[in-house]
Amino acid sequence: MRKKQFKAESKKLLDMMINSIYTHKEIFLRELISNASDATDKLYFKSLTDSSISASKDDLKIRIERDKENRTITISDNGIGMTAEELESNLGTIAKSDSLNFKNENKDDENLENVEVIGQFGVGFYSSFMVSDKVEVISKALGSDEANIWVSEGVDGYTVQPAEKETVGTTVILHIKNNTENENFDQYLEQDRIEDLVKKYSDYIRYPIVMEMESQVPDKDNKGEYITEINEEVLNSQVPIWRKNKNEIKPEEYNDFYKQKFYDYTDPTLVIHSKTEGQATFDALMFIPKNAPMDYYSKDFEKGLQLYSNGVLIMDKCADLLPDYFSFVRGLVDSADLTLNISREVLQHDHQLKIIAKAIDKKIKSELAKMLRNDREKYEEFYNTFGVQLKWGIYADYGMNKDGLKDLILFKSSNGGYVTLKEYRERMADSQNDIYYACGDREEKIALLPQVEAIKEKGFEVLFCTDDVDEFALQMLMEYDGKHFANVQKEEVDLSTDAEKEAVKKKNEDSKELLDKMKEILGDEVSAVKFTNKLGNHAAALSAEGYVSLEMAKVLSQMPGGNDGVKAQLVLEINSAHDIAEKLANADENALEKYTKILYNQARLIAGLSIDNPTEFADMICEMM
Repeated sequence: MRKKQFKAESKKLLDMMINSIYTHKEIFLRELISNASDATDKLYFKSLTDSSISASKDDLKIRIERDKENRTITISDNGIGMTAEELESNLGTIAKSDSLNFKNENKDDENLENVEVIGQFGVGFYSSFMVSDKVEVISKALGSDEANIWVSEGVDGYTVQPAEKETVGTTVILHIKNNTENENFDQYLEQDRIEDLVKKYSDYIRYPIVMEMESQVPDKDNKGEYITEINEEVLNSQVPIWRKNKNEIKPEEYNDFYKQKFYDYTDPTLVIHSKTEGQATFDALMFIPKNAPMDYYSKDFEKGLQLYSNGVLIMDKCADLLPDYFSFVRGLVDSADLTLNISREVLQHDHQLKIIAKAIDKKIKSELAKMLRNDREKYEEFYNTFGVQLKWGIYADYGMNKDGLKDLILFKSSNGGYVTLKEYRERMADSQNDIYYACGDREEKIALLPQVEAIKEKGFEVLFCTDDVDEFALQMLMEYDGKHFANVQKEEVDLSTDAEKEAVKKKNEDSKELLDKMKEILGDEVSAVKFTNKLGNHAAALSAEGYVSLEMAKVLSQMPGGNDGVKAQLVLEINSAHDIAEKLANADENALEKYTKILYNQARLIAGLSIDNPTEFADMICEMM
């Protein structure tokens, strides 16, 4: 019997596949089970179009056998089988897919909707050689009286010859390699490992995957002793929960599935179960956790949804399916529309994937908006955990996502509790031109800012920005429903009447010499010193000129590298109606210097900024006392 050679290009491809294409050797079992499922589907399809063929779904199954002593794993099916010519054609020519040919030949047959052909590239079978030094395929085709065996030990070639097999179908026998210094091949002969791989990759193959399982049970005859019992068990679930009708699934079923699948101890906050048809057809089952994963804020965290093709796991975390601002979402997508390149674990970044990702993004936003409308308390709980991500979503993409996210973000308000931008806008006074906000690390501290108190006295609401990203996100939004955002700590925010503004202007003009001296004392620490009437009962405060606000400067200074080049242009504002104004006007040079430094340091502390020389500040306070 002469050994036949793979074609030269096939030899190269086989060698490349064995050594580099597949990242994880364990996927060999997924590939062989998927091939067996395809063969079974083809037989079932034939039975739908040919009444002479009997193929009840109850009789169709995939069997796994392991023989530790002889180091073999056998995967067999009672599907359509292959002739000698088909064995040579399908297995002798790498990258030729009989499944793809079958699908193309029957694409117009309405019965094809009842089957799910998974393999479409024709190379998955060769992943067997990653764990085997010899592979045997015994097959008997439907309608044939004889069986044949295909045998190969890898790139050296293969043989095809007649064999004995009573039933229609295919049996693949893998002769598992011996352990090496770097690889443990024995693991693939252990029943628990095989069971785990079936659960991980092939749990939703719709035919039973059976294997004889050993278990220890109490010995009825000898109390306290155990005996080994062997029973054939079905390893896979077969029917994915996401393909069931939503009306048939109880909330506890979703919760149990989530906790088992994603190793969480608490029920999810929200379940999103959808089926999409149109440009892309796919099922999606997604969950918003109640708590952030332990590694969520670490560099080790990986976002992404599990990706299935007809119930077979393709990728454990497909990052392209989720934008960063929804990185906390867990779940899966199952689609038969995706283009698979070389192996099922190498996914092309094709147009179809982008369509699915866009639909998922839209669906998550829609479900969050619904929760915000219908269950405010639950939404606020969610927002306390993941709200910062939504605001980062607005900022990170230069506001590209603002239309989808701006109505999902919340802010604490000077009126108490959370408020949406829409709610703030709806209760704005007719005389109010801007949406006012102020920044700080806690809402209690923000509420005590002189500028905030002054704005509240005018009867206006103020948004409290307590997260580092808040102001950056608002700057990206620029406006909401025609109203621009205004930081009350910025120098240009002034709600005074024309008469009040004129009075302050005159005060500054009359006090120019005094203010210039104070500016000279503070040097480059401030860009100006001015009198104002915007501080209520407070003596002094800091405001900022230009684009960079106090909070922005604070955040940037805390970033790696310090961002020393980006600083706010500080203005020291003195309350023109406060007693301190008269004190300053009557102070000698020595007292003026101390008053100026004290006021400046006080204003820095009120704004949440550090002071350069706290000892000098404390000494001056004591001296003044």
